[in-house]
Amino acid sequence: MKSALCGLFLFPRKDGARVVGHPCPGDSRGINPSKPTSLVIFVELAVKELFKKGRDYLWPRPEGCPRCRGRIWGHGFVPAYFDGYSEPCWLRRYRCPECGCVLRLRPRGYFKRFQASISTIRDCLSFWVHHQRWSPGPAPPRQRHWLSALRRQLVTHEGLHHHPDLPAGFDRLWAQGIIPVSWSF
Repeated sequence: MKSALCGLFLFPRKDGARVVGHPCPGDSRGINPSKPTSLVIFVELAVKELFKKGRDYLWPRPEGCPRCRGRIWGHGFVPAYFDGYSEPCWLRRYRCPECGCVLRLRPRGYFKRFQASISTIRDCLSFWVHHQRWSPGPAPPRQRHWLSALRRQLVTHEGLHHHPDLPAGFDRLWAQGIIPVSWSF
């Protein structure tokens, strides 16, 4: 069994053929049908209402798969925790049977994989900049984590080792579609 190099990953090839032209297997749109992806779609909703209604919340249904434009099917729910709630909220999932993509709907105003809202994170960082102490609310270790990650993102994306205005750097990164307080790139 041979392999085809695609980025930093090796995809096994059953037919033994060489990859010619496109660096990744798939069609002309760059879709790799052998590798299902997971996408997050942000929707406008109140977390309090979502928590209250649970699985009975009426989620908006996307028109189609954003990856291949195919139809989508319901794919159940997945639990997610948000600040201020001791129990998980149930987020809706959909699946595209054509390309295997899983779509997860998430409240707008929250970063992927973060329990705190974007405004809470930004307010905590602004509080630290102005008062040189941690904001009451989220635990100080979480706030330190956000600050360290923001500094790292600014160094990586803007080459800034000294950050005169962290909230403005937060806004610049977010405007570029980068999660400013994430350790992932």
